[in-house]
Amino acid sequence: MEFDGDLDTTEMLYDVGGERPHDEADVRLDDQLTAPPLGPPPYLSPSSASTFRSCARRWKFRYIDRLADPAGEAALAGTFAHRVLEILMDAPASERTTDRAREIARSVWPETESDPDFVALALNDVQKHRFRWLGWTAIEGLWRLENPEDITVVATEQKVDTVLGDVPFRGIVDRLERESARADAGLVVSDYKSGRAPSPRFQQDRLDQVMLYAAAVEASSGERPRAARLLYLGQCIIETEVTPELLDASMAALHDTWSSIDQAVSSTTYEASPGPLCGWCPYAGQCEEGLAELELRRSAGRIRSSAPSLRFLAAAS
Repeated sequence: MEFDGDLDTTEMLYDVGGERPHDEADVRLDDQLTAPPLGPPPYLSPSSASTFRSCARRWKFRYIDRLADPAGEAALAGTFAHRVLEILMDAPASERTTDRAREIARSVWPETESDPDFVALALNDVQKHRFRWLGWTAIEGLWRLENPEDITVVATEQKVDTVLGDVPFRGIVDRLERESARADAGLVVSDYKSGRAPSPRFQQDRLDQVMLYAAAVEASSGERPRAARLLYLGQCIIETEVTPELLDASMAALHDTWSSIDQAVSSTTYEASPGPLCGWCPYAGQCEEGLAELELRRSAGRIRSSAPSLRFLAAAS
């Protein structure tokens, strides 16, 4: 497998199937849920909380009914990039080069190629080549944001399992670092993103995720990170200072989501939230409101023909 060439896939990477409503790292943790069917989840992660706020019906299908939510091509490419960057950033600073990243990508590729979700995509050779370039474009995008050799890494893929306020919380921190090599330098929580960077008015919602990671790091280690960052690979860095006010706001939102989930489970009422994401919801075919939304958007020409959930309309007709 080759990871060098002149194919420019930046536009392709950031325009494949819309953005997944939860990050790939959290999906791996969420798959370990052991709560009994029809019972409340034992914890919240950023992805499960985001899913509920986006659409309680989708959350019910995923976390109560345990229906399959297979990762799509863009999400799998992002997971591949995360894995390569994890290994790269665990290496000594002097070895964090693009040449080394290519070597890691080649060694990691068999893991992705044998993943059941990847196999289920049934990609032909041309599509597999395109997929590899999706992943490599994300990986290479790190150098457009920073010099990896300058980062003082504390941990990568660090699992956090704690209680924030009254909410059991779990997640995976992509990268925890210090602002310099000095022992007293501030901590920074960084999270890789391979999707499209949000517009300014949606940035704070995305920052809530890393703010919760910052709160979890503080709860686990006793040290409050100074900053939290979203690294949109190849695009931009969105950073915020970790302040008591922002921490309180993010934790309050988490508490509200936890309370809303408890109420939904108790009443067995999970309201649907029809909208653009119905086009990429794997459960749209089992949701009356979702099917109606898809038909409305297709009739109005307000949905891309590549939206995978459109197949449910054909099945319903």
